[in-house]
Amino acid sequence: MKDEASLFTFYHYPAKHWQHIRSTNTIESAFATVRLRTAKIRGQGSMATTLAMVFKLAGRAALKWRKLSAHQLIEKVLQGVKFVNGIEETLAS
Repeated sequence: MKDEASLFTFYHYPAKHWQHIRSTNTIESAFATVRLRTAKIRGQGSMATTLAMVFKLAGRAALKWRKLSAHQLIEKVLQGVKFVNGIEETLAS
């Protein structure tokens, strides 16, 4: 019960964004390609070599990432527009 407010925070964002917010382990998924490759290669060489390899692997992995649904709503979220149960709250005249 004490964490209920934070658990349901995603209801304050557009409904189209919910599937992205509820995704589990998004950071780990983004770097899975890098983690798998660096685990196979022992002694990658210098720091510069390792950074170059990570940069290239992340760039290739980014080509397969999904785009955010309803990306045009991000601007409204950043402007502080309120969403109630995923629907934009409008002022009644």
